[in-house]
Amino acid sequence: MKGLQEIYRTDIAPKLGKELKIDNIMAIPKVVKVVVSVGVGKIGKDSKMIEAVENTLTRITGQKPASTRSRVSISNFKLREGQVVGYKVTLRGAKMWDFLQKLTTITFARVRDFRGISVKHIDNNGNLSIGFKEQLSFPEIRNDELDNVHGLEVTIHSTAGTRQNGEALYRALGFPFKEGVK
Repeated sequence: MKGLQEIYRTDIAPKLGKELKIDNIMAIPKVVKVVVSVGVGKIGKDSKMIEAVENTLTRITGQKPASTRSRVSISNFKLREGQVVGYKVTLRGAKMWDFLQKLTTITFARVRDFRGISVKHIDNNGNLSIGFKEQLSFPEIRNDELDNVHGLEVTIHSTAGTRQNGEALYRALGFPFKEGVK
């Protein structure tokens, strides 16, 4: 079975070039990186919960997450400078393509009440941001061993440059968009 990277290189990129009327193969939109992030907000004080978030991200992405820390103290939010406020993982290369294939073929099918991604989630530069309310949609996470449910965000960065080129790229990669929503 061919992976998504090979399918992109042999099938999707040439078709996308013809569709967008781009002659130069280097100018055809492609995915650069995928960033998966989780904010720890209210559970930031509980070390067990933070460890669970870290383990969840490691299992979903196959990489150890980097912690993001606050830069300033904000007393109204009980936030101190240097306190961990989230975790993120940046995927590139083969891991990125494997993650995208898993996302489009397995994960979206497991999301509760999923009706498709809104085209509004694509920004003006052609990057796509998708939020998940719970991590249970990913096949690496099992219900019976789950302590707490938390959300996560997946941001896919591309070289599309425009919203229309980004939409064409993501549709070609197999992302399920809602029809009729612009």
